[in-house]
Amino acid sequence: MEKRAPKIIDVARLAGVSTATVSRALSKPETVAESTRNAVLAAAEESGYRVNLSARNLRRQRTGAIVVLVPNLGNPFFSEILAGIELALAKADFNMLVVDTRQVQTKPQLVSEYLHASRADGIIALDGSLPDEVLSAARSGIGAPPIIFACEWTTSDRFPSVRADNVHGARLAIAHLLDLGHSRIGMVLGPDENVLTMTRSEGADQELKARGLAFSAAHLFAGDFSIEAGVRAASAWLSLSDRPSAVFCQSDLMAFGFISELAHNGISTPADVSVVGFDDIDIACRFIPALTTVRQPRTALGVSSAEMLIRHVKVPSALMLEKTVMDVELIARDSTRRVGG
Repeated sequence: MEKRAPKIIDVARLAGVSTATVSRALSKPETVAESTRNAVLAAAEESGYRVNLSARNLRRQRTGAIVVLVPNLGNPFFSEILAGIELALAKADFNMLVVDTRQVQTKPQLVSEYLHASRADGIIALDGSLPDEVLSAARSGIGAPPIIFACEWTTSDRFPSVRADNVHGARLAIAHLLDLGHSRIGMVLGPDENVLTMTRSEGADQELKARGLAFSAAHLFAGDFSIEAGVRAASAWLSLSDRPSAVFCQSDLMAFGFISELAHNGISTPADVSVVGFDDIDIACRFIPALTTVRQPRTALGVSSAEMLIRHVKVPSALMLEKTVMDVELIARDSTRRVGG
């Protein structure tokens, strides 16, 4: 005879409490005494009882899923952010569904599908290039889930967000190079119209202006945050007769491409040119030379964005247009050195 699956009444009997108390202890543990909660958890483990998340979510009119929109799953920058999001969501009994928005870009209707309440309880978007009009239209639907932007955000800035202080980070990068005696500084930019490109360029411009300097147009190199963009920027740098002695790359991946392409052409970093990146992805400290870069708190960005979204899923009025800006720091390593040093 097949053994009956344990039920909530079995847990209540073992713990010596009512079924209502068991339900509260498992769904809202903060509402019961610690001793009661421990007794219920011990009884659940002893009996083999497992919470039926699907049934619970149905009663709460939730899907139990949070969709995370990522612009490029192949980019290692996002790994720690996703780990932070997963950490916070797991604690709140939510599942994470990750979508690469390169597919969404080619099929815009997918945005509306993922922003429908029947598909997810909320959205964390790590891609600021999503069309604002599509997001707004999708959000206007009845019961549409909340959207949080993490790291990037839309140029209209009409959605809640968690982001690093990109302006300050760029100022730190330029200040580091200036303090090392560099006055001819170049910069490898991110994609056109991207909010990270704009804010990091703003910070770099501010720091140079504060020192009575400015970028030469010839020392600004187009890019898109990829390794290949760094390679192209290095080729452009090599073609100059008046080369900048230091270059700020607006992402670590571009810095890696820039340094490696110069190395292939006999140019040494930092002996011939100092290079600073932005992000501090995992390989930055192991690259040769170890990369001087601006560290973003990637895990904390993920945790904070997930916690912000969870608050709004539970209490929709709690979010509004909340914005969190997190501190960054300059990590000095081997890819920069003092002029004449």
